[in-house]
Amino acid sequence: MAVRHRLIRTPPEHVWDVLSDVQRYGDWVVGTSRAEVDKGEWPELGATLRYEIKLGPLTLHNQTVVRRSEPASVLELEADSGPLGSARIAMDLRPWGEHTLVILDEHPLRGAGGALHNGLLEFAQQVRNRAMLGRLARLCEGDEGPTRTGPRRSRPRRA
Repeated sequence: MAVRHRLIRTPPEHVWDVLSDVQRYGDWVVGTSRAEVDKGEWPELGATLRYEIKLGPLTLHNQTVVRRSEPASVLELEADSGPLGSARIAMDLRPWGEHTLVILDEHPLRGAGGALHNGLLEFAQQVRNRAMLGRLARLCEGDEGPTRTGPRRSRPRRA
């Protein structure tokens, strides 16, 4: 089970706004592209998002369903990767002063992903989730737009 956390220097409502924006999904979820709502209103309970994952020459068509949604607080998703199985992805947004502590908990639920889960895959998942939280933080804190707490400080981009 891969659990990571990150302090994001903006209020939970702003983090939720980014999580709710389908157009930005591929900007923070590592490996995804072309995300679009399949049914419902994202990120309301039961809403479905379809997207592509590119792995070298392969393109996988995946789907994510909202299993729990409490605005500015909790977002739990089930990502279905077809024959690879599905995973539970839970994001807990906790107020931390004027900021947000995001706790990301991801683990396989069904299929090959659960059967093949081991230490090496756990490590890869930790690396991916660290990158994902970093991207989310940059979208929320960076020069991609103002926060509700004031103007952005310009930061140098990492290579």
